[in-house]
Amino acid sequence: MGLTGWDTQWQALGLGADELRVYEALLDVPEHASRTALAQSLGLTVRRVTHALDHLAEHHFTHPARGTAGLLPAAVAPSTALRNLIHLRQAELLHKSAELEELTGSVDRIAAQLLSSVNTPRATGIETIRGGAAIAARVASLLVSASEEVALLDRPPYAASQPDGMPAPLDVAEPVRRGVRVRVAVDREGLSFQGRARGLGDLALQGVQIRVGTDLPTKLITVDRRVTLLPPTDAADPTASALVVTDSLLSNALVPLFEAVWERAVPIGSVTHDRITDEDRELLTMLASGLKDESMARRLDIHVHTVRRRITRLMQALNAETRFQAGVQAALRGWLTV
Repeated sequence: MGLTGWDTQWQALGLGADELRVYEALLDVPEHASRTALAQSLGLTVRRVTHALDHLAEHHFTHPARGTAGLLPAAVAPSTALRNLIHLRQAELLHKSAELEELTGSVDRIAAQLLSSVNTPRATGIETIRGGAAIAARVASLLVSASEEVALLDRPPYAASQPDGMPAPLDVAEPVRRGVRVRVAVDREGLSFQGRARGLGDLALQGVQIRVGTDLPTKLITVDRRVTLLPPTDAADPTASALVVTDSLLSNALVPLFEAVWERAVPIGSVTHDRITDEDRELLTMLASGLKDESMARRLDIHVHTVRRRITRLMQALNAETRFQAGVQAALRGWLTV
């Protein structure tokens, strides 16, 4: 996988490419190997290996070697390390969730104060747009003007474009075709509209990064981290107003708001419990625990060649290039036996 695939998910755990290579090597390198030997085998400098080892220790992926000084640290079993790190991230997210609630309140308060005092939009960096047609035109203009990134929070209620209330589609794939990064966080409630999930899946295939969250605090569209449009809560109201914000004070609150929501949301299609059998779940758990093929075959009472074929199939399903990557992917998707 490229940087947008496995490497991105590994970095989401707080580690980089060097840490991944060193950790995978530690799972195989004998305990008496030196840092110099490890660095030579990986084609890295000793300094980079030492830096990676320090980061792995900070994230509890290794523990100090016992006995002679200078030995490489021992790798913690992948399943143990991943579970511990995920639990830590969950605790951090709970803390950030509390911060997000406070930030949301601040955004609403600041926006209300600015809206009530706007006289000269150019001077204040706040512009009010009234009417559905004018709002739609400004949104389209912002998408066309994007050169680096579009970030969007999407939640009901929507302006009904069809009898079932489906939202009018935005052409968020167009900036992607121009090389612009587009991230969309969608409220889970919005998936209840017929055809909505399929449409999001089609956008994901076109390169739009989509995540699903719950209780999104607001709607917004941010372009290049310089201008944000806050749509009206009820877009179906013909008298509704939207705010276009270029004021640094409010923008500095809205961009972190999106990032906090994005971090809490789940990549679309990443949780697929129904696509894993109990037998595959057991095999992946043993794989993540570092068991050898022969040991897994004995425990499952099947031939070792059958184990290897099943592992190869699961790695393909998980888009993993190594067995360790398969273990991480399975852990992130909740496929491992607790």
